[in-house]
Amino acid sequence: MDGTLLGGDSRVSSRSARIISELSHDGVLITVATARTPATVEPLLSDTYTSLPAIVMTGAALWDRRLRRYDRACYINDKTSRDIGMMCCRYGVNPFVYTFGADGILDVYYCGEMSGKERAFVEERVNLPLKRFHVNEPACNQHPDGKVALYFAMGERERIFALAGELRERVDCSVSCYVDIFGKDTGILELFTPQVSKAEAVRRLSGSVCAGKVVVFGDNLNDIPMMQAADVAVAVDNALPEVKAIADVVIGRNTDDAVAEFIRREAE
Repeated sequence: MDGTLLGGDSRVSSRSARIISELSHDGVLITVATARTPATVEPLLSDTYTSLPAIVMTGAALWDRRLRRYDRACYINDKTSRDIGMMCCRYGVNPFVYTFGADGILDVYYCGEMSGKERAFVEERVNLPLKRFHVNEPACNQHPDGKVALYFAMGERERIFALAGELRERVDCSVSCYVDIFGKDTGILELFTPQVSKAEAVRRLSGSVCAGKVVVFGDNLNDIPMMQAADVAVAVDNALPEVKAIADVVIGRNTDDAVAEFIRREAE
């Protein structure tokens, strides 16, 4: 979504919302695949109708927008969680730990001293109805239901990328690591159970609806596997060079409603 569908104000423009909604009502199967959780996806898509579930948390779950519930959630086992925790500690990285609560709301745990960016991350989301933060609470390292879906961390780019490299070698987990589009000096790290990815989620979802052709849009490094799994890979003009290099088509910028316009033209 960010850098692809969302405009310069980090919102879906009214034009894109109208085009996508109209096409979806006409039967075109459109959805989003994002690292975001439903807590931020739903407000962003409040004016946009899509019939398919949203691929959220980089494929760790699907979100049924009509029923407002998670589907096909994938959890990290306890041993892997312990291994991730120890390695993050060695690198001085304090991750956010995402768990699915019994009521369908995401409980997010964090222990340690926050950086300015981490505080801003929490402050922007703390009042969202589909997410609860537990920061430095007595039980912040305990997840009694065992349903950890995601470790998410942000920090100095070199440190985050180095941690990601070692995690790939030593820990049985799926690693997604990329540069924050809002600050090129910041690395973003997402850790899931093995085989979780946008690409795998796209394969499962397209298979469940018997899609004849899958078209995927991207702009960042974590979009590349998903784009490689598609029939047509489309990069926006503001995409990273590595993303443009593997794309079948390069369209206009995210700020020009390029994604919605491309879908409209292809559907005609």
